[in-house]
Amino acid sequence: MAAYVQDVFMVFGDSITQGGWEPDLNGFGQRLSHVYARKLDVLNRGLSGYNTEWGIPVFEQCIAKRTDKSAPKLRVLAIWFGANDACIKPSPQHVPLATFTSNLKHMVDMIKSPTSGHYSPTTRIILISPPPVNTFARGAALASRNPPLALDREFEITRAYAEAVRDVALAEGVAFVDVWTALWEAAGKEEQALSEFLGDGLHLNGNGYQVMYEELIKTIAKKYPEVHYDNLGYVFPPWAEIDWENPGKSLYVKKEEA
Repeated sequence: MAAYVQDVFMVFGDSITQGGWEPDLNGFGQRLSHVYARKLDVLNRGLSGYNTEWGIPVFEQCIAKRTDKSAPKLRVLAIWFGANDACIKPSPQHVPLATFTSNLKHMVDMIKSPTSGHYSPTTRIILISPPPVNTFARGAALASRNPPLALDREFEITRAYAEAVRDVALAEGVAFVDVWTALWEAAGKEEQALSEFLGDGLHLNGNGYQVMYEELIKTIAKKYPEVHYDNLGYVFPPWAEIDWENPGKSLYVKKEEA
């Protein structure tokens, strides 16, 4: 197994998180991995198709117990759910709004509560809203399948789930990235114009990830500047700073215990 030499920036969510590393999209995950290279390991824990109900059991396995001193420190945790929870019945992905809110709070409290086995007081938590849905494009994409499928999401319902993410972030005192509003305003508040940012009406394309990434970095700079990539040094020194006569002296890194 890989040894612990760098702390972690974890992104946990659904297919929109998972797709942040997709080739040719210049997704937010690729860009985070680039700017945090040699500073934090950026981990993709996106689960295509998942909602918060299905995500919680996985989340409990992805977050180290507070007693595990060999695990890397979780410096930044971004949670991005809502796109699937907001599906309308009878979709099995549907999670009622109140349950969705409770699930998000549960994940945050797992990290923030001193009584939690996963308590990590130094972890910086970011909640990200789902994007708006372009029901015109989404409906057309589902209708083109064999057999055709009915529209599974509604514009205003997805908006309500995005607002719920905002409310949980405010109540819990953690950072919030308002992807819904950023994309809506970028589209001139015209639903069909969202096609510039959502390839199939649901998933972000390269333009959508560009908007999302910029909002995420702005939020980190404002809310958690200490973990902005510009404010973190390399774990291992630049080559010019190595003690060439005695390299081991400057190259062995000992991680402090949490």
